Amino acid sequence: MIELADIQAAAARLHGQVMDTPCVESRTLSHITGAQVFLKFENLQFTASFKERGACNKLAQLSDEEKRRGVIAMSAGNHAQGVAYHAQRLGLRAVIVMPRFTPGVKVERTRSFGAEVLLHGDTLDEARSHALQLAAAQELTFVHPYDDEAIVAGQGTVGIEMLRAVPQLDTLVVAVGGGGLISGIAVAAKAIKPSIEVVGVQALRFPNMFNAVKHAALPQGASTIAEGIAVGTPGHITRAVIERHVDDLLLVDEGDIEQAIVMLLEIEKTLVEGAGAAGLAALLKEPGRFRGRTVGLVLGGGNIDPMLLAAIIERGMVRAGRLARVLVSARDVPGSLARITAIVGEAGANIDEVHHQRAFTLLAAQNVEIELVLQTRGRDHIQSVLEALHRGGFQAREQ
Repeated sequence: MIELADIQAAAARLHGQVMDTPCVESRTLSHITGAQVFLKFENLQFTASFKERGACNKLAQLSDEEKRRGVIAMSAGNHAQGVAYHAQRLGLRAVIVMPRFTPGVKVERTRSFGAEVLLHGDTLDEARSHALQLAAAQELTFVHPYDDEAIVAGQGTVGIEMLRAVPQLDTLVVAVGGGGLISGIAVAAKAIKPSIEVVGVQALRFPNMFNAVKHAALPQGASTIAEGIAVGTPGHITRAVIERHVDDLLLVDEGDIEQAIVMLLEIEKTLVEGAGAAGLAALLKEPGRFRGRTVGLVLGGGNIDPMLLAAIIERGMVRAGRLARVLVSARDVPGSLARITAIVGEAGANIDEVHHQRAFTLLAAQNVEIELVLQTRGRDHIQSVLEALHRGGFQAREQ
């Protein structure tokens, strides 16, 4: 089994090749969660993900013959970019097999590093099977995204850096897909500071490591916004390490992850993808579990599709009450809409959309239903807008 010495050797190989990213406290998130929260900004790596650590460590140890033939990998994006970038830097041929659902931003970025990208299958397992066939046919070295000791050792350098930067950390919360990151971090952290608690976080829709380690049988979903940890089959190497060194595994739902993405963007001004926000999602979901602790979170990656991000931000505004849909019933006479918009404006809300509905309503024929989408300051502000409309003689409710 992998040991601290392997991770220290990886750290020596990676020196000058990957960034020693900042690990700093978020005072605002600390206040919100009741824990002292430190963030490890792996989304600042050149490929915007910790994945290039393992990829670089693996490629650096290939034989001359393996380097001549080239490498192949399967990935939903971040591992692909890590392999492609460091293969390009070392002058190696790289073939990357990606599932068809992979966000376009990750596909194009991978191609930009000179890799040959093939889209195949609807799952990581299908992409892996195709990649293994190509590896055998073309004599390419298969670079697994997580179930490889060199990969695990490379990812584990994150743990060494976190404890070097913040020795007082007593809890590490790490997203889990195949388990490469948390395995490496757990080995390093437990060797350096045996008392530290290591907690894994999986998406509820892809609880495969949770099921394996806790002997559960939770169903697997079809998709998640945390596609970076949407892994169907846990690694053999990583499962053994997790069972030995990881103290607990938690599950978070899609709404938890969306909330964490928006909070990191708004509070820390940093962009993370779904998998990168899973750790914070766990703190927000179970604050009592971490209250009073000194917690390190790994912001694992920042590669998120812009259209998905836009949808997440808008949904976050709805949850926070800063975007609201209000239905107003009024007499269908000239000036009614003008009076409604004037009242809303005087109450300090901004109108995003207006839908004037005459036909598709159960109101009397001489009445009209007006749907307003409003930008507000929050829940209390929505209520004050509704009260202002009521005082103006209109029936109004939030939908």
